[in-house]
Amino acid sequence: LVQLVESGGGVVESGGSLRLSCAANDFGFQYYIIYWLRQRPGLGIEWVADIAADGDTTDYRDSVKGRFTISRDNAKNTAYLQMADLRSDDSAVYYCALDTSGQRRGPGTRVTVSS
Repeated sequence: LVQLVESGGGVVESGGSLRLSCAANDFGFQYYIIYWLRQRPGLGIEWVADIAADGDTTDYRDSVKGRFTISRDNAKNTAYLQMADLRSDDSAVYYCALDTSGQRRGPGTRVTVSS
């Protein structure tokens, strides 16, 4: 059973950058698509980005395209979300997950973007 733990969140000014990490235990991480999800205040969980098991294919929600970059290092059992040009509406708890519903996700890391 793959277990995920996110880190790297914090408080950043509008226009700033953060890199989130998603560390997995060594139980088949390299075989899974990895999703980054987020939950903004008062809203449900939404898909942000995903990356194929081999890292060759990525996809992003429209509002983060050109600003966020998802990547992974299967040798380190870790996925990343590089976030740039952050906006106030990017403020959320960010999760990495094995599915888009978030049923199998980590505990999350909070990102707060101050304007």
